[in-house]
Amino acid sequence: MINRMVGATIRAVFVILLIATPSLVLPGTTADVAQIVTLVALFGAGLTFFEYASTYPGLIEFRDASPFNRIRFGSLFVTIFLLSLLVSGGMFPTAWTNAVTALGATIGQAIDFPYSPVRLVVLMLPPDASVEHVHMVRNAAGLAYLISLLTLFAFIVLQRLWQWPLNHGSFNVWVNLPTFDPTAGGDVVDRLERDARFNIALGFLLPFLTPAVIKSATSLFGAVSLDGPQTLIWTVAAWAFLPASLFMRGIAMGRIAALITQKRKLSSEAEGNAGLLPV
Repeated sequence: MINRMVGATIRAVFVILLIATPSLVLPGTTADVAQIVTLVALFGAGLTFFEYASTYPGLIEFRDASPFNRIRFGSLFVTIFLLSLLVSGGMFPTAWTNAVTALGATIGQAIDFPYSPVRLVVLMLPPDASVEHVHMVRNAAGLAYLISLLTLFAFIVLQRLWQWPLNHGSFNVWVNLPTFDPTAGGDVVDRLERDARFNIALGFLLPFLTPAVIKSATSLFGAVSLDGPQTLIWTVAAWAFLPASLFMRGIAMGRIAALITQKRKLSSEAEGNAGLLPV
């Protein structure tokens, strides 16, 4: 009980730090923005604390199947922190911000080719956007997209090396997949494999679809300029993080389906061997 409460408290503190990072890094944060960030940070921390302090599962998936959520959180934190440094460098350059800007420019130029996700994000901007702002958005999108790809690679490698999700013992479907109902109908393996394919496909298409949808909706809601520093940071981070998160969820679902199939096979073989024993 005490360990669970301590772990929930530490996770809540890290959530507060994540949400407050842009306000801490960016210069000139106004009082109104600080109040909104504080409110959102407290809400996120409370949700995280009650989720991990509770004995029964709620909304967060793979709660006891580390390092799934730790990888996702680390990826989002690194993305937010580096994008904050990148945007801050456009206002008050330092040695750190110059290094991040140079890295983002190199990655952005390398990934900015026709029909790439980064090019689609740049084309989402209004025609009257300044050259400096276009370069800023391109560098931020390239940096965030690279982090998302590295996150997927890290999860795949750790899954193979650590035999996830069995690295901590047995896997409890009810605790780690609270929104998945095994009794909803149909074979569990088929449903898991279908969810896995859907999440992987959506994770692959989302970086391409999101800018196109936003661009097509400019006639109704106006052009998206991403002029605000925090708007730019959180929009680009969400654009890169959500597809990677869906990709990871699809890979995890497929892994669980494979484990269930393997366990069924072993059980069938054991029953078959038991039936061959002499009476």
